[in-house]
Amino acid sequence: MNHRCPVRALSRALSRALATAATSQAPTPSTFPLKNVTKSNFEPALESLREHVRAADYVAIDLEMTGVTSAPWRESFEFDRYDVRYLKVKDSAEKFAVVQFGVCPFRWDHQELRFIAHPHNFYIFPRQELSFDDPAAYDFLCQTASVDFLAKYQFDFNMCIREGISYLSRERENELLRRLEESSRFRHKHKEFRDVPLIRMADVLFSERIKSRMKEWHEKLLHDRNCELQFNESTNDSKQQLQTTFYRTRPALALSGFTPHQLRLIRQVTRNHFEDIVYVCVNVQKSCVQPLLVYTDCNTDKDLLLKEVEDENRRGEELKIHSAVGFRHVIDLLSSEQKLIVGHNCFLDVAHIYRKFFGQLPFAAEEFVSSANKHLPYIIDTKVLLNSSDILKYWMRKSKTSLSSAFARLCPEIALGYVSTDLASKACVKVEVQVDDVRASSWNAGAKHEAGYDAFMTGCVFAQTCSHLGIKFHPRSSSEILARDEMLEKYVNRLFLSWNNLDIINLSTGRVTGNSVGSTYCKNQYSKILFENIVLIWGFPHKLRAREIKECISKVFGLTSVTSVYALDKTTVFVQFKEAQLVSDFLVLKETLERNDDPISVLNPLWSLLEGGNTCAADYETYKEICSSPVSKAYFSDQARAVGIKWKTRLLNSKVPGQEGIRKQGASNLSLENAADSVLDKTNMKSNKSASDDMNRRRFSCGEILDSLCAHEVERVRTY
Repeated sequence: MNHRCPVRALSRALSRALATAATSQAPTPSTFPLKNVTKSNFEPALESLREHVRAADYVAIDLEMTGVTSAPWRESFEFDRYDVRYLKVKDSAEKFAVVQFGVCPFRWDHQELRFIAHPHNFYIFPRQELSFDDPAAYDFLCQTASVDFLAKYQFDFNMCIREGISYLSRERENELLRRLEESSRFRHKHKEFRDVPLIRMADVLFSERIKSRMKEWHEKLLHDRNCELQFNESTNDSKQQLQTTFYRTRPALALSGFTPHQLRLIRQVTRNHFEDIVYVCVNVQKSCVQPLLVYTDCNTDKDLLLKEVEDENRRGEELKIHSAVGFRHVIDLLSSEQKLIVGHNCFLDVAHIYRKFFGQLPFAAEEFVSSANKHLPYIIDTKVLLNSSDILKYWMRKSKTSLSSAFARLCPEIALGYVSTDLASKACVKVEVQVDDVRASSWNAGAKHEAGYDAFMTGCVFAQTCSHLGIKFHPRSSSEILARDEMLEKYVNRLFLSWNNLDIINLSTGRVTGNSVGSTYCKNQYSKILFENIVLIWGFPHKLRAREIKECISKVFGLTSVTSVYALDKTTVFVQFKEAQLVSDFLVLKETLERNDDPISVLNPLWSLLEGGNTCAADYETYKEICSSPVSKAYFSDQARAVGIKWKTRLLNSKVPGQEGIRKQGASNLSLENAADSVLDKTNMKSNKSASDDMNRRRFSCGEILDSLCAHEVERVRTY
């Protein structure tokens, strides 16, 4: 019987009573004040956000995405080394879209001793705004579970798709500007125009009719040079019109309703029959081009016209590119102001920000953090802070360190939407919310997993955690920033790269360490993983389970040779050996048994793992290689096949005796068998030693002894 239950019940009752008393004193709350921003109100919202960010002590952020993992085996596992974990995060950031971005600046009001928060909820959507851009650059994946999760919390998909703010990364913007420059130089260098062969009668009749209309307009223009010119005419198609206009004081005919083929015929007629008329296309609207026939006085005027049109079109294209930057203006603001950016478990968020708004993600984790730190020099992860203090960790031990749990635990009054003035609540950092010119100190709880509200929660958790750590808030000059506070500085730019292994990566140095930010509570929570001792095995018979795989390997290499077996999915396992040398020994023996597929080899205990002939094995570096591929199959064995893994066993050449310098296949096979013979000798010795050590606890069965003797006989016959 649990004798602590009455105490817990009394504690819960007391908590409810205190909460009820606090609520009874609070004014009736209103809906949580949150500024929703779409493309229709983006410009004014951006201007007001600039002021709030510049005055802020820190800015909290949160992202909502269309997915997290493109395949189950790409989830974070205990056996993921930090560089492999980065490759999985990279894959996620490259394939899924960000559909909502929360930005919440927090400013310390030293007169009222509280923070003023300005929560913004941006709907964003990777819409192709430029017709000359690559449509494939805007494709993205949706993970069913993630989309269902968003729908569960009433995410407005229609708002996102119809009114979401588009964006363009810095790298993409520079690439489009470069291509525009090259295209301009190419057009200037290659001005020749090939005639369209007039084979079809319709083309002949159309060209003659256009030539007649142009001749009539040209004659009238020369005759009425000093008079007002009016020429509006339609062709047989009522949609096709030639209308007199002016282009920079030059008389011109505006063409409308013609197909691209017809416009090419008009250009051909103009070039062949009218020396003083020039066919040009000019940008008139954001995505519209207007074809014109412009009259020029002389060749000099013609050259001047062509240059003016080219310069104007180029400026128009550049303006289109710059206007497509969209939401990236917000990221540029955060980057240029160099404010402290606060997120919760935010390494994936930072990867998304880099990929969507800066450029392609580097292949290596060290390169990524170095480049990301240049754009966002001060980032802090509240999850790191929550694990930095033994007191905080102990306090949070009964609740998860998820954002909503931390918010409810650390900021109960703010979570309830009521800011108390009682002396008993002085320890809680006070926060008020301001949207536009309206400030509020009471509200209903916001919608969880709405990016703007989650950013607000993140900022509140950060403020309260800083208070518990003894970090004081006070007015700072323009040269002082919160990120350089003496007590806070050691937590800045430390992000959890792998929460399973508690790997923390320092964005300032690129170094990866264990949990080294102050807390001892969660150290040694996981056993030490030696990645050089790991063999990856996939494609084995489906009937085998992890325990059975461990048993069959242990029969050959010793009862204590395998420390753990971890299933990546039902097709793949990680086997961690006790010693690194056993990795190469296992790979050599596996390859030898498969090359000598005979009745004696079948008697080896490993044969149950190799049965079917589809079993593949390699070291941990191969796992990293497969994870780096952009392909995402549901099962890892299919992924390895899709990546193009042809071999069944990747041997560690540097550890196989006699492999270097061998050129002939026969010599190579001999070397492999010699290596296998050496491996069998060692495995038999290890098996005997393990049996001796464990005699008091466990004895070999007759079947195991027979397996060992048969394995030795295999090698004796093979080397005969």
